[in-house]
Amino acid sequence: MTDTVAEASTSRRPWILAVFLIVAGALGWWAAFSLTIDKFLLLENPDAALSCNVSAFVQCGKNLDSWQGSVFGFPNPLIGLGGFAAPIAVGVALLAGARFARWFWVLFNIGIVGALAFVIWLISQSFFVLGTLCPWCALVWSVTIPLFWATTVRNAREGVFGDGLRRVGRALTPWLVPITVACYLIVIVIGQTRIPIVQSLFL
Repeated sequence: MTDTVAEASTSRRPWILAVFLIVAGALGWWAAFSLTIDKFLLLENPDAALSCNVSAFVQCGKNLDSWQGSVFGFPNPLIGLGGFAAPIAVGVALLAGARFARWFWVLFNIGIVGALAFVIWLISQSFFVLGTLCPWCALVWSVTIPLFWATTVRNAREGVFGDGLRRVGRALTPWLVPITVACYLIVIVIGQTRIPIVQSLFL
């Protein structure tokens, strides 16, 4: 009887979401770590050749040296080092069978909404002000967007935001991948109008 209950409990674990949170968090953390190392290199030597500096348009150096790269008075990548640890921790806890209270999911969702808002602002600054595409920044953008959609839709489906949005969450769940791809395409189109990526690789 105990084994049956344990198996049933395991089958109900949101392992797909858990694995996604771990993978997305790890990728985002690695990008933030790489940007942090590059920032240290620039502090030691402003003329350092960064591995992410592919061309005048595809690079990290300009972004890291700008005020937008330290908008809170310290390098933005430090936010990522701390922030991306959260989805990794939540994902591992879910795999271990943890069950979080509604208030926890609300706070977690608020944090991811804040991350998405910050990313949108950084995208606009990168494309419209700095005129660059930072490869490591792009990786951060790429994981933050699906993190927002996966977490928000999950919470809506599970009634975290009230029973009224359960149906919306269920309806959107099968569309998570197309929605994410659509967001990527929007970013790509906007970026291509501001920065001719293919051409800029050789400039």
